[in-house]
Formats: sequence, C-alpha cells, structure tokens
Amino acid sequence: MATANTSEAIEALAAEIGENIYIDVAKWHLYLREAHLHTVLAEQLYPLLKGGTVEENRVQQILQNIPVKLGGGKREVPLADLLPMQCQVNLMDLLEEYQRKL
Repeated sequence: MATANTSEAIEALAAEIGENIYIDVAKWHLYLREAHLHTVLAEQLYPLLKGGTVEENRVQQILQNIPVKLGGGKREVPLADLLPMQCQVNLMDLLEEYQRKL
C-alpha cells in the first residue's frame, strides 16, 4: 500500500514540475513535461522531501547528474545547465511547498 501512495506522490510531484519548470533553448521554453524529464527529476527529488529540509546544494547536485541528450545523442548536457536561474528558484519554491503538503 505504501508503494501505491509513494507512486502517486511522485506522479503528483512530476506533474507539478512538468507544468512549471522548463529548459531554455535559444529563448524557447521547453517544459520538462514536454521534454519527458519531469518524472525522472521527480523520482530523484522525492526522497529529499521525505528526508527533512530540502537543501539547495543537493537539488543542484541532482540537476547536474541528469544528462539531457542533444542532437540525437551526439552531446549530453546536465539538466542544471539548461534551466534558467528563475526556474531553479521556482523549483526550490515548488519543492518547499510540496513538502509542506506531505
């Protein structure tokens, strides 16, 4: 039963991330839902929410460790490098708000 609740919580977090956080490519905003990155990010961030306070440096580390393939896989760039600073701030706010609801 706990697995179902965890899965639902991760899906809800992924939906929030997917609708609100985007990568910026040549001034085009590609939301993480459209880039199919929202679930991967939510799965890695969710344990932080269950563990207490959300630390910005830990979130940054997770963003650095998620590779985004460009040019059909010819190059990989860390997700952190594609998120504008405002989106990183919004992500932290989103995580803190989501954690309060848990």
